[in-house]
Amino acid sequence: MNITAQALTQELQARLNPEFVEVLDESAAHAGHAGANGTGLGTHFRVRIQSAVFTGKSRVARHRLVYDALQEYIDQGLHALAIEVIEHT
Repeated sequence: MNITAQALTQELQARLNPEFVEVLDESAAHAGHAGANGTGLGTHFRVRIQSAVFTGKSRVARHRLVYDALQEYIDQGLHALAIEVIEHT
């Protein structure tokens, strides 16, 4: 498993064409937590994203778009994903 903030950022850019995206690896703060892989990397991330594709969609639909874009990584062991959608202006 090699899940990185950079890989997640690239996937989100390719799939959701965001005006802004920031992915933070918060895995080290969750060491010892269920789902942590023992390396302190690649299991817990925070995504801050702004994209026109979210316009008119509910919070649940917006989050579903992010989860769908990152499903490959979830299947590889991404355990937790905090999503902050920034309103499109």
